[in-house]
Amino acid sequence: MRDITSKQITLRTAKAVATIFCSTETISKIKGNELPKGNLFDVARAAGFLGAKLTPQLLPHCHPVNIDSMDISFSFIPEGGIQILGEAKSIGRTGIEMEILTAVSIAALEIYDMLKPVDTDLEIGNIKLLQKTGGKSDRKKYFSTSPTCAVLVCSDSTAAGKREDKSGLAIKGILEQANAKVVAYEIVADDKAQIQKQLLQWVSEDIHFIFTTGGTGLGPRDNTVSAVSEILERDADGITEAMRNFGQMRTPMAMMSRAVAGSIAHSLIVTLPGSTDGARESLEAIVPGVFHARKMMKGGGH
Repeated sequence: MRDITSKQITLRTAKAVATIFCSTETISKIKGNELPKGNLFDVARAAGFLGAKLTPQLLPHCHPVNIDSMDISFSFIPEGGIQILGEAKSIGRTGIEMEILTAVSIAALEIYDMLKPVDTDLEIGNIKLLQKTGGKSDRKKYFSTSPTCAVLVCSDSTAAGKREDKSGLAIKGILEQANAKVVAYEIVADDKAQIQKQLLQWVSEDIHFIFTTGGTGLGPRDNTVSAVSEILERDADGITEAMRNFGQMRTPMAMMSRAVAGSIAHSLIVTLPGSTDGARESLEAIVPGVFHARKMMKGGGH
């Protein structure tokens, strides 16, 4: 099964439809409650719910998800048949579209089974996902154009050429995967003056998002946090809370991070850990939602 541990826990919704075509005579029997197997729609709805709950057992690569809400409704269509509409919600790391598709499919099969004694020309079709939200499906709403980003590696040993940078390149790769443009990448020593100089230069160039890596721990040379804190105009503590909460689910060491985030003019600065895993997990916790900050900083509101 695909690894989804890096995904954010978000509200995810899905809507799907299926149709079972039948004769007008059959529809009359349904409306007149004349079916030999009794009530049609209550049984079909229950079958759909059961199908949704059993989706991971039916489809090997489907992750189990919490079904926090589900509804299945039925309507007659003019051309002769029954349309089955399903809607579902889940808060989790992966979507609920397969569950709702299974639900409408099983509901259609249940209707087929209950109608087959009175109609030999039944046909199931038009099974389709109508809508899904949450996760990658919502990325477009966070930015209309690709945000510009810069990555600053703050490390004495890397700046001195004694260690190869890995976290900065990892950050660059994740941002590019999220359709952001990384327009600048620099390495400086974990020195307050050098860090502030580079950050302020990028702010003057109106780079939308600036990510630093390194210097967020409790070591004697971890100066990045204090360097950034001194020049921030507005704090954005919710961003760092999200990063630490996300990281804490993976390692207890996440609580040691002193990371800060905030804005200067129309640029947002986020400090990330120096370890590759820490930087990656922190970014996974906030991308792409953090890109919405640009609109807010420009006065666009939520």
